[in-house]
Amino acid sequence: MKTDIQIAQDAEMFHIKEVAASYGIAEDDLELYGKYKAKLSDELIEKTKSNPDGKLILVTAINPTPAGEGKTTTSIGLAQAFGRLGKNCLLALREPSLGPCFGIKGGAAGGGYAQVVPMEDLNLHFTGDFHAITAANNLLAALLDNHIQQGNALQIDTRQIVWKRCMDMNDRALRNIVVGLGAKSDGFVREDHFVITVATEIMAILCLSSDMADLKKRLGNMIVAYNYEGEPVTAGQLQAVGAMAALLKDALKPNLIQTLEHTGAIVHGGPFANIAHGCNSVRATKTALKIADYVITEAGFGADLGAEKFFDIKCRKAGLKPDAAVLVATVRALKYNGGAAKNELASENLDALKKGICNLEKHIENLQKYQVPIVVTLNAFLTDTPAEYELIRSFCEEKGCSFALSQVWEKGGEGGIALAEKVLQTLEEKPSAFRPLYPDDLPLKDKIRTVATEIYGAADVSYTPAAEKTLARLTALGFGNLPVCIAKTQYSLSDDQYKLGRPTGFTVTVRDVYVSAGAGFVVVLTGAIMTMPGLSKTPAAYGIDVDESGRITGLF
Repeated sequence: MKTDIQIAQDAEMFHIKEVAASYGIAEDDLELYGKYKAKLSDELIEKTKSNPDGKLILVTAINPTPAGEGKTTTSIGLAQAFGRLGKNCLLALREPSLGPCFGIKGGAAGGGYAQVVPMEDLNLHFTGDFHAITAANNLLAALLDNHIQQGNALQIDTRQIVWKRCMDMNDRALRNIVVGLGAKSDGFVREDHFVITVATEIMAILCLSSDMADLKKRLGNMIVAYNYEGEPVTAGQLQAVGAMAALLKDALKPNLIQTLEHTGAIVHGGPFANIAHGCNSVRATKTALKIADYVITEAGFGADLGAEKFFDIKCRKAGLKPDAAVLVATVRALKYNGGAAKNELASENLDALKKGICNLEKHIENLQKYQVPIVVTLNAFLTDTPAEYELIRSFCEEKGCSFALSQVWEKGGEGGIALAEKVLQTLEEKPSAFRPLYPDDLPLKDKIRTVATEIYGAADVSYTPAAEKTLARLTALGFGNLPVCIAKTQYSLSDDQYKLGRPTGFTVTVRDVYVSAGAGFVVVLTGAIMTMPGLSKTPAAYGIDVDESGRITGLF
């Protein structure tokens, strides 16, 4: 059996101009990055704004497990299936982070015969968007420390600096550092921190900005520190906006590539869903809706994280109204949630499946709160049995959900036709009545409690004294009307990664809070979530290489 990278490297790709032309996009509206990648021009985005919107389909999943779920693979295979059915369909996906590519999670190009290509380019440097975000973030950090060194006219309290440096790599040694050591000319000595690029506010801003003017406004509103009076100091006050925007000029433009079956894929932006809002850019999604009749997008990790933030942050901010949601699960993952050992998941185990299906049940109930019609799909494995499929199908139909089996990893678009037909039927017969979970004017603590109790299933929420103080401060500063972006483990509905299935009676602990004033949400840190991941004992980087001809190996 070929590996993912072997399948991708053996694929015949069309020139990106051909892919674009199939959607009515002229060559003049492309900014080419070689033969197989291009950015979409600002002119194209502007002239398609008056087009009617296509249908928006969100692909989400149950909580991820070591058994794998295949959410991005399903998204890609579903789009390929739409193409086989003669439908005008575009993908709108996130770009992968380098950190997980060299760590343990992997990339974001799909798998098997449902991939976007060129997969090596996408998973590595791609068109340089993340490098531009990293540069802009660290430029602001440099300007901040330089301002303090040059006299500190804004009276910044160095004990209240909240802006962090970043890099797009898993490096735990950079979580907590000291800068400014050395001579007086080397700056003020202070504690500093790094976050991974995908967790930065600039990444979130890039993904939520509608155009350059909006981007610059949001950049200017970012809070970098507080002064001695406790007042916020912004990037605008540091005169950093113009230079940051110059670095982000090209990164703001969405990228176009293709699937293995030549369906177009607009891949742009990539915030993590466990520590950020987990969706691709608003520009990419809105442009795709103006170009295609059907747009398939995905949100990171399980529906408790990615889908909740897609609905309550992205859709709220951008005025998007999703028409359907596809909820991805696997037999193996549900058995794992039911207590089956990882080395026993290939054997039929209806008892474990019955116990673990409660995780799927909770995600169905959560999505129903948003009044969006749901199609549940199982990403098929060769070890699954008909009895297991029948149990899940019956369960989903009892819950009022459509159900379809997906075999896109093995068969590409052909293996997704049953799912595509079920989605099309759902779009036709079940209109969406989408609404966010909570109103804007709900107090911050009530918003946090609403998500924790209604989406996670928590019994209560507790706060550290520092979090309580910060929430009161942010409310006093006028940020109480913003949505909340809760950073939580992806592995459990709770804030404890070891509580599988559908935990109840637990308390979510909020340990810290900060505002992303430019992005327009309040970040709430729970449990032991880290904004700078570390590498495992045997990182994926050990197996990656490139031969004398320049062919990359070991990348999945």
